[in-house]
Amino acid sequence: MSTDGAVEWSVVEAAELDVPTLYELLALRSAVFVVEQECAYQDPDGRDLAPGTRHVLGRRGTGVVAYARVLPPTDTKPPRIGRVIVSRGVRGQQLGRQLMRLALEACERAWPGARVELGAQAHLADFYGSLGFVPVGAAYDEDGIPHQWMRREAAR
Repeated sequence: MSTDGAVEWSVVEAAELDVPTLYELLALRSAVFVVEQECAYQDPDGRDLAPGTRHVLGRRGTGVVAYARVLPPTDTKPPRIGRVIVSRGVRGQQLGRQLMRLALEACERAWPGARVELGAQAHLADFYGSLGFVPVGAAYDEDGIPHQWMRREAAR
């Protein structure tokens, strides 16, 4: 662990995810998505431990402060990045940008040349746009929060 305040990044496949780390990431997701954003929904959806799922983790000190989940492609869907989160106490430090770059790198390593999709909270569409994502279709409501489906074509 870093003791100088730097964030230590890692990408962990589902099969390598240990119980304490799973607990930490679920606690962070609950703290932000359920409590802070007041969005009651069933976060554990069966995909966290599914084969091919990757977890991008940013740790500072003793805890996870940034996180994203990368779902593998299916027969009908490309890889998807979701559950993108930065803890309230460390926002404004460009950790979200670092997190997304690592998530995109994880996609490229695992599925070279694949396009990537995500469901962005609508107020973050410009942020994701700065990373090469473009809106697909109309905005939609997900659990009471406006969202926009977005796609990033494979790098050429």
